[in-house]
Amino acid sequence: MTHTRLVLVVAAALIDARGRVLIAQRPEHKSMAGLWEFPGGKVEPGERPEAALARELREELDVIIETDALAPRAFASHAYPDFHLLMPLYVTRRWAGEPVAREHSALAWALPAELSRYPMPPADLPLIQSLLAETAS
Repeated sequence: MTHTRLVLVVAAALIDARGRVLIAQRPEHKSMAGLWEFPGGKVEPGERPEAALARELREELDVIIETDALAPRAFASHAYPDFHLLMPLYVTRRWAGEPVAREHSALAWALPAELSRYPMPPADLPLIQSLLAETAS
């Protein structure tokens, strides 16, 4: 039996007052460069997922999010060639500050129905359906 390294990352769907979701374009120096993703990042050892996500969004987007403003919505489980990714997706409609692309090539606000027009990593694609349901309610 072969063991695959499990990587736990957390992602956020920041939803604005118009129902648009923030997505971020991966920079050229990272794997899957140019693809669009939900912002977030790796959970450090001993770190709670919500705390990791608040930290990552502060570092990546320069926004402040209280952990109680994060609601778990869906998760992705995807096998890449050299690791297995487990990615919970949290939704929030409350944050402080204007998102800035500090670690991404670009940011975009898109309605959930438009997200499939953006090329995304395979793990992010199944999460779109949950956002369509989120903004329909």
